[in-house]
Amino acid sequence: METVHTKEGGVMSEERGYSGSAIALGFILGGALGASLAMLFAPESGRRTRERLRDLAADARDKTIDVSDELRDKAEEVLERGREVFEEKKSILSAAVQAGKEAIQRERDRLSSH
Repeated sequence: METVHTKEGGVMSEERGYSGSAIALGFILGGALGASLAMLFAPESGRRTRERLRDLAADARDKTIDVSDELRDKAEEVLERGREVFEEKKSILSAAVQAGKEAIQRERDRLSSH
């Protein structure tokens, strides 16, 4: 992992560990917060502002649910792929262990016949 030095002399890692979905969720929530604040300071009636905030909150909730569903689906895909790779490697390792046992037995048989 490569490091980057800041102007202040600190060290930053280039690998942040943030997924694209987490970044998207941050943008969605940040946008919702910014829009909410803009509406609070906009010159509109209280009723209209409350309606817009309610609509905005519903949209943010829906988008958050969509992102969370997407993250869950991706996590399930990753877990399933991990299980597949594990089973594949386990099968290869089992075959190698069996081949090793057979080779040992053949060598024992060869040595005992002399």
